[in-house]
Amino acid sequence: MWRREFDDLLNGIAGAFLFGIPLLYTMEVWDIGSDLTPLHMVLYLGLTYIALVALNRATGFRRNCDETWSRSLADSIEALALGALVACFSLVVLRRVSFDLAYDVILGKVVLETMPCAIGVGMANGLLRREANDEEPKQQSFWHATLVDAGGTMLGATVVGLSIAPTDEVGVIAASLPPWWLWLIMAASLIISYVIVFQAEFGDHKQRKSDRGLFQSPLSETIASYIISLVFALVTLRVFNQIDESTSLAQIIDYTIVLGLPATVGGAAGRLAV
Repeated sequence: MWRREFDDLLNGIAGAFLFGIPLLYTMEVWDIGSDLTPLHMVLYLGLTYIALVALNRATGFRRNCDETWSRSLADSIEALALGALVACFSLVVLRRVSFDLAYDVILGKVVLETMPCAIGVGMANGLLRREANDEEPKQQSFWHATLVDAGGTMLGATVVGLSIAPTDEVGVIAASLPPWWLWLIMAASLIISYVIVFQAEFGDHKQRKSDRGLFQSPLSETIASYIISLVFALVTLRVFNQIDESTSLAQIIDYTIVLGLPATVGGAAGRLAV
């Protein structure tokens, strides 16, 4: 029972990162959140809660077939809380909130970022989890499984990187980070990638465990996919002239690691899709 509860929570958290990461890198959202009034905060949370109730009635936050109204209402509160937790964690990691800000500014930013993250919690179960397949999984060759995972990572990292790399947010975030903070972002990227692919039961989990590619052990796949995501984050930064020959090595590293976080989430989603 506790194992199943823990898995459901991890699924929700993974869904929050998958759906919420684009708006976490949007400067306009930071600015709007800073100016929210208490009335707007309550209104936005209320609208998000209503949307979550509708999602829970349709798919259910947890894996159960007896989703009653009382359970839907309770699960929607939990989904909203998980979204707020992910939003708060992400804003702290990206240093968009800190203790020197006014409490209402912090609360406004968290509330606004909670909306997409909470919707991600509600949508994850219905859109990303597949029904168990009783058929025996087909064994893929070593190199085929390896290339599929590498290709999925490249695709996901590139799609997300292309949507964020041209913006000013990467530079703004990188400029606010002390050098040691980059290690925290790297650790968060690796943990989030691991949770999405190996802990949350998204995609064809049974097939994935049967494959024997180079990336198929959790540790090797998480590290290898992160390296691939960093490489493609670097490429997209160069494509959009965010870095060039005159950019210092330290700045290149800063930009790449900052963009590497959403690129890694995209890479994880790409591996689930293939």
